[in-house]
Amino acid sequence: MAQEITHDQANGQAIQPQLALQKIYVKDVSFEAPNAPQIFQEIDEADQPQVQLNLGHTASDLGNSLYEVVLTLTLTCTIGSRTAYLAEVKQAGLFGVAGFNDADHAGVIGSYCPNLLFPYARQVISSLVLEGGFPPFLLQPINFDALFAEQQRRAMGGDGAPATLNS
Repeated sequence: MAQEITHDQANGQAIQPQLALQKIYVKDVSFEAPNAPQIFQEIDEADQPQVQLNLGHTASDLGNSLYEVVLTLTLTCTIGSRTAYLAEVKQAGLFGVAGFNDADHAGVIGSYCPNLLFPYARQVISSLVLEGGFPPFLLQPINFDALFAEQQRRAMGGDGAPATLNS
C-alpha cells in the first residue's frame, strides 16, 4: 500500500501524519425517569427490562487541522410499554489531525476518535443510571472499526462501487 506524503510548500519537508488529542469534555447530558416513582415498584415485580442503545457521531472541521468529534449515546430502558429511564450523553473531543491521506483521515475521524471517546461516555451513562435510582448498567465495548467499515461499505453501495440513486 502506497503512503501519500505531503510536502510543506515553504521548506520542502515532508509532513508526517499527526494526531493530537487536545481536550475531552461532556458537551450535553440528559437523564429522564418519566414514570418515577411508580416505575421503581414495577422493576421489582415486572418482566425483564428492555434496554436499547442508539449511538452516532458527528465531526466538525474547526479549521487549522482541528476537529471536534461528538459521540452521542442514547440509552432507553423500558418495562412493558412504559419508559423506565432515558439517558443521553454527547461526549466530545478536540483533535488535531494533519498529514493523513483521505482514507486514513476518514478512518481517524470515523473510528479512532469515537473509540477514544467511548469509555468516557460509558462512564457518564453508568453514573446517570445509578444516580437515577436504577440498577447499575455497564455498556459493552463497541467495535467502532467494524461500524466504520460497514458505513463505508454502505456509502459505496455495498459492492465497492459508488452508490447510485435510481429515479
